[in-house]
Amino acid sequence: MERVRPQPLSSPTTGKSQSAPWSIVLPLVLVGIAWLQELIDAALFAGRWNLPLAPGSPWWTLLTAPFSHGGIGHLLTNTLIFLPLSYLVISQGLRAYLWVWAGVILMEIPIWLFWPVGSHGLSGVVYGLLGYLVLIGLIERRLISLLLTVLVISLYGSSLVGLLPWATPPGVSWIGHFSGFIGGVLAALGCARNPEPS
Repeated sequence: MERVRPQPLSSPTTGKSQSAPWSIVLPLVLVGIAWLQELIDAALFAGRWNLPLAPGSPWWTLLTAPFSHGGIGHLLTNTLIFLPLSYLVISQGLRAYLWVWAGVILMEIPIWLFWPVGSHGLSGVVYGLLGYLVLIGLIERRLISLLLTVLVISLYGSSLVGLLPWATPPGVSWIGHFSGFIGGVLAALGCARNPEPS
């Protein structure tokens, strides 16, 4: 009787193909949660059901703050930037995307503990994605990564003024943008591949 060698349940190719649907769906699910919260808030609570990160708020507002917004206009603006930046980061791998989210939430902690003014919205994550994409090409020095960095600076470079307190409109949390950007930078440093040999 011939002995049959057990086959692995998955291969690198299979694993990659299994993660591909999540790479497409995950940003849509995340932004869908924000839209669901906003629509419930508008329909049932007249805009009073917000879940911001604020002084003395529960720890779980670290997780809810990105999905809470100040109105449909606020959420729509964030959505139109969040989705393309999400897919640009995911082009580097789903792992990079998860690192950005982790970095953004990590950098929310000092704001939650020490900052006197609350904030909410996906813009912190947007700046985290931006921070990752701005830095990743400079760290990896790979063609695709460099092209992503150049593309993002060309399209969204003007948004970087949102990191400056004196250039931010009243009512907009520059510190949320800044902490998100630093979270994205940390994600780029944490998951970057080695530079290509010259």
